[in-house]
Amino acid sequence: MKTSVIVFPASNCDRDAAVALEQATGKPPAMVWHAETDLPDTDLVVLPGGFSYGDYLRSGAMAARSPIMRSVVEKAKAGTPVIGICNGFQILTEAGLLPGALLRNAGLNFVCRTVTLKVENNQSIFASAFEKGQTVDFPVAHHDGNYFADKETLDRLESEGRIVFRYVDNPNGSARDIAGIMNDAGNVLGLMPHPERVISPLLGGVDGALFFKGLVEAAAR
Repeated sequence: MKTSVIVFPASNCDRDAAVALEQATGKPPAMVWHAETDLPDTDLVVLPGGFSYGDYLRSGAMAARSPIMRSVVEKAKAGTPVIGICNGFQILTEAGLLPGALLRNAGLNFVCRTVTLKVENNQSIFASAFEKGQTVDFPVAHHDGNYFADKETLDRLESEGRIVFRYVDNPNGSARDIAGIMNDAGNVLGLMPHPERVISPLLGGVDGALFFKGLVEAAAR
C-alpha cells in the first residue's frame, strides 16, 4: 500500500505520521512538500498536525490554498482515503472537504493531554479496528479544536452516521462532543486528537497503532 504525508511550513507531526504509516504498511510514505502540484501514486493521504503557516489568518486557511491541495481535493473526490489530524482537520474544513469549522477552545487555553474518545461509527474504514462504543485514548495538543457547525449540519452528521469519534470528557467545547467526522462519501476523516502519538507502549499506548493498522487493512481491501 502506498501512502503520502503532506508537509506544510510549520508542520510538526509529519514525521510522527510517517513513522505510524511505515509501521502499519511496512513501507515509508512519500513526504510531499506543500509547493508540489501533483501527488505521487498513492492509496492514502495524511494531512498532519502542526501550525501550518504559523496559523496566520485562521488555522489551516493558508495551507488549504497550497498548490498541493488541488491534487489532494481531486484525489479525495475520486475516492482516495484522506485523513486530516489536528491542523489537518482544520485544513480539511478550510478546503471545503468537511463541513463546519474549528474555533478557539472554549476555555481559551492550549490543551495538551491524553483524552478518551468513544467510537461512534466503526463501519467506516477509519474505525474498523474498534468496536462501536469502545473507548480509546489519544493525545490532544491544540488551541483551536472547538468544532462548530450549525444545527442543520450537526443533525445531518448525526443522522448519516458521520461522527466517527466523540470526546468522553470534552476538552475544548466542541459541539456535541465531536472529535472526528467524515465526509458523506466516507473517505475523508478529520480527527482532532493524535493517533500517531500512541503507536507503541514506549509512547504511552497502542490505540493509535490499532487505528492505523485497521485503516490500512480496510483501505487495502
